[in-house]
Amino acid sequence: MTQINPEIKTLIENQIKDHAVLLYMKGTPQFPQCGFSARAVEVLTQIGRPFAFVNILENPEIRSTLPLIANWPTFPQLWVNGELIGGSDIILQMYQAGELKPLIEEHSPEV
Repeated sequence: MTQINPEIKTLIENQIKDHAVLLYMKGTPQFPQCGFSARAVEVLTQIGRPFAFVNILENPEIRSTLPLIANWPTFPQLWVNGELIGGSDIILQMYQAGELKPLIEEHSPEV
């Protein structure tokens, strides 16, 4: 079993706690580095509320540790109010079903 670095675990837990809507992604919202991250950003941008992001390509320790903590192997990962929502397919499905927008709006204030 892979050892989890306690400092990285605490960092991730604090990121999730400190940001009501948080996307762990490859790249940045302005320059996504994979199609799945780009799709997740596109959906969140359509909702029009601010969201935080972490570029996992710039932090390999988060990239390797988060899947162990979340029990979710892939990126992007959307976290809302401390809970893992899922990856880009789930994000898109929830958006199309009308479930994601009210969830994001509830936890992300208007700018």
